[in-house]
Amino acid sequence: MLSKQEAAEAVRQAKVKTGVTWEQLAEAVGKPLAWTTAALLGQHPMGKDEAATAAALLELGDDAALAFQLQPTRGALDAAVPVDPTIYRLYEVVQVYGPTVKELIHEQCGDGIMSAINFRLDVQRVPDPAGDRVVITLDGKYLPYQWD
Repeated sequence: MLSKQEAAEAVRQAKVKTGVTWEQLAEAVGKPLAWTTAALLGQHPMGKDEAATAAALLELGDDAALAFQLQPTRGALDAAVPVDPTIYRLYEVVQVYGPTVKELIHEQCGDGIMSAINFRLDVQRVPDPAGDRVVITLDGKYLPYQWD
């Protein structure tokens, strides 16, 4: 059986081979684009039918479909500080703006955090005369600290 990491690599290769897009995969499994992408990259477990649908569309076998259903180890990067430029820039954003986001959450909502469990993510390309922009929306439920 494949590990989730091996299945994720098989997905990347199959996308090139088949020409299937993340959007097509999301539509086929009936889940949001960001969730489906994360699941097929090993960050969420898929249901049996979702896994079978994705594996078939990507022309992958039963081993991949089984791996898609495994419980993941979430947030597992290869290094503490990511080296991939796109991922590093997100890390940089958190380093620079994380304290600001924290202060604004506390001021606007109170003593609490944004959930990464009850969470939505969206990535959009937005045309701009000065060069296209990337808009990333992180939409997490507010969770107040409870000191009972």
